[in-house]
Amino acid sequence: MTALTSAPPAASTTALTSGRLPKWAPWALLGVSFVVSAAVFGVAAAGSDTPLADFNIAGTVVVGILLYMVIITVISSIAESRRKAVDRLMTALVATAFLIALLPLISLLWTVVANGLERFDAEFFTYSMRNVVGDGGGIVHAIWGTVLITLTATIISVPVGLMTSIYLVEYGRGKIAKAITFFVDVMTGIPSIVAGLFIYAVFALLIRPGISMGFMGALALAVLMTPVVVRGSEELLRIVPNELREASYALGVPKWLTILKVVLPTSIAGIMTSVMLAISRVIGETAPLLLTAGFTQSLNTNIFDGQMMTLPVFAYNQYMNQGTSPDAAVARAWAAALTLILIVMVLNLLARLIAKLFAPKVNGR
Repeated sequence: MTALTSAPPAASTTALTSGRLPKWAPWALLGVSFVVSAAVFGVAAAGSDTPLADFNIAGTVVVGILLYMVIITVISSIAESRRKAVDRLMTALVATAFLIALLPLISLLWTVVANGLERFDAEFFTYSMRNVVGDGGGIVHAIWGTVLITLTATIISVPVGLMTSIYLVEYGRGKIAKAITFFVDVMTGIPSIVAGLFIYAVFALLIRPGISMGFMGALALAVLMTPVVVRGSEELLRIVPNELREASYALGVPKWLTILKVVLPTSIAGIMTSVMLAISRVIGETAPLLLTAGFTQSLNTNIFDGQMMTLPVFAYNQYMNQGTSPDAAVARAWAAALTLILIVMVLNLLARLIAKLFAPKVNGR
């Protein structure tokens, strides 16, 4: 009796575990495919003067994923079944679509890193371009300009944008709210050069034609940042559950304090993400800063006096005006672009940390 009852589970277990690839097998095959693809393109780029910069990362990814699809389909059809092989092929196709969407970003990052590492040295981050004609020089003046102008623009635009979104969500009704929403949508789509021309025209009328200073660049960036902050914060404030507001009102808490203590802390993580999107939107702008902040080869930390250099303008200027040493100028341009990407990455990590610190605690955590 015991033998009869114990035999079927053993047979069932054997049937379930037979004819399947191990869980690590697809990942191992994917790794082998990318290694083979990278080896092929690495050999092709080895003969050039700059093998790292000439390495075709996009081709490596495409060929690697195609090779993986062929290998996993063949091995799965042999070791498993035709139905399972088709399933794995479809999974690989979905992953391929995702990689194709990421391919421009991967290629861009690889190109910037490969070309920008050449000038990533101590001199590059401690010297300006003052009195530099050929090789050498650095971007300390551009880093200071980018940080000060972007910080000033953030200080101007974030309070304005956040209070506008609070008004639209919590107080705004009727034609005024609709008009504000309409103009915010219009401002979201204006070209960046228009914001620069607007600020330049205002200062030319109020002070003098031809004036350029860092504060003008900050105002131009603030014009571009504000609608992004408004739209992002508005959507995040709207998804805060009304039950939280009603519970606060039931305890006798006034509306302004409910917004300050309940609504904003609940949505602070998303608001920080919205602010970071706005900063990322403007930190790489070149055209409005060329018109308003200008460019200089010396360090200037006073945004209210004189022209200021920024990283995107520095990269543009080095590439367009290569001077007596074109290779050195292009290397400085790539290094400035890499520095700008790293600054954006650091700001995003900082925003996530701030959002985590100020987010409402759940169960004391």
